[in-house]
Amino acid sequence: MNDVDIALCLAMDVSASVSFEEFALMAGGTAAAFRDASVLAAATGGPRRAAAVALLLWSGPGQQDLAIGWTRIADPAGAEALAEAIENAPRLPRPGTTALGEGMAAGLATLARCPAEATRYVMDVSGDGRHNQGRDPGPVRDLAVAAGITINGLAILNEEPDLLDHYEAEVIGGPRAFAMECADYIDFADAILRKLRRELGGGSLVV
Repeated sequence: MNDVDIALCLAMDVSASVSFEEFALMAGGTAAAFRDASVLAAATGGPRRAAAVALLLWSGPGQQDLAIGWTRIADPAGAEALAEAIENAPRLPRPGTTALGEGMAAGLATLARCPAEATRYVMDVSGDGRHNQGRDPGPVRDLAVAAGITINGLAILNEEPDLLDHYEAEVIGGPRAFAMECADYIDFADAILRKLRRELGGGSLVV
C-alpha cells in the first residue's frame, strides 16, 4: 500500500449494551459517511491524496475482531468499497462487558500493522459505556500519546448521559485529540459524519 496522509482505525463498541439494531445503525451511519463527498474530500485533501482506514470491533477481554483490514481511500471507488464492506461487516466479537482499554490496545496494535507509512495515526473510539473490565483505558491512552498517536472519542449517551466526561478523562489524547457526543444511535450517522470530516481533515473543527 502506498503512503497516506492518515491511518485511521475505527474502534467500535459491540459489547452487550449495544443491540444488533444499534450495531446496524452504527455500521449504516459509518458507511453513509464514507459515501459523503465531504468525507472523501477530507480523506484525499492532504499532500499524499489518500487515507488508510480499518474497522475494529471490540467487546470484553479477548473479544476484538478486525472486521475490515486496511483499505486505501484515494478516489470514489475506494470510498465506496469501504462503505460497502462496513455495511456488510459481521458482528463477530461475542457481546460481553465493556473492555474499553482492551479495545484501545487492540486498536493500537492494528495501527502498528498498517502497511502504509502515514503522516498521522489516529484511533476513532465509539461506544455507549464506561470501561468495566480488563485493562484501564487511561494507561493505554498514555502509551498512544507517547507514540505520537491521536485517540478521539464519540460517546453515545443513551445508556450513560455523562459518558462524555469519561471519554475526555480516560480515552482521548494526542495531537488535536477531541471527543464528541451524540444522544443515541439515531443521531450516530450525523455525528460520525462530522467526526470523520474533522479527523480526516486534520483536526479542524467542522460542524
